[in-house]
Amino acid sequence: MARDCVASTVITWQHTRMEFLWDLFHRIYDVESLVRVGGIVGLTAIVFVETGLLVGFFLPGDSLLVTAGLFAARGDLEVVPLLVALSLAAIVGDTVGYNIGARTGPRLFSRPDSLLFNRKHLITTKEFYERHGPFTIVIARFIPILRTFAPVVAGIGAMQYRRFISYNVIGGIGWVLTTVMGGYFLGQVIPNIHDHIHKVIVIVIILSLLPAIIKVAREKLKATSDS
Repeated sequence: MARDCVASTVITWQHTRMEFLWDLFHRIYDVESLVRVGGIVGLTAIVFVETGLLVGFFLPGDSLLVTAGLFAARGDLEVVPLLVALSLAAIVGDTVGYNIGARTGPRLFSRPDSLLFNRKHLITTKEFYERHGPFTIVIARFIPILRTFAPVVAGIGAMQYRRFISYNVIGGIGWVLTTVMGGYFLGQVIPNIHDHIHKVIVIVIILSLLPAIIKVAREKLKATSDS
């Protein structure tokens, strides 16, 4: 009887946890509401957390900035302050990530997995960094998850800070400009695009995840051919 009660409690707890996670996921990826409610301050905070703190790897980046550009095109946000604030947040965020890696060092690779940390993401970023070198700091800006872990890996690898900050500034400004102004341009040239904003968001999310999808597909094909 007691065992059945414990099992029932565990199942209930797991169900409640899944509902909480699903609700949290829905709220986080409701980027239209995030932009509308958070404004420039909220957007700046999200960009900083995603690029600067390991726990921010799951936050929406590209879709959020494109949506912000659409709102700016409609006049709901001032485009110049938006670009400045988000660029600074991206640059400062990567700087914080670099310092986390520099201070933590290789022992971060032995940190146990948790709900908000997975060593696999760190290892994947390290492999990407080994292939592309310092330019990873720029490329990773446009790839979800990698943009969170790339500065950390650079710090762990003791990349010269002066060199890092150069790539950091170029990548941060480039990422914000292309995504925000991409959305702004769409909002200017396509009539009534705001009526289809959810479709735009889905397309942006798919495009941002495309490199990861291709990588997984290649690995599966390679594993199949090897076997």
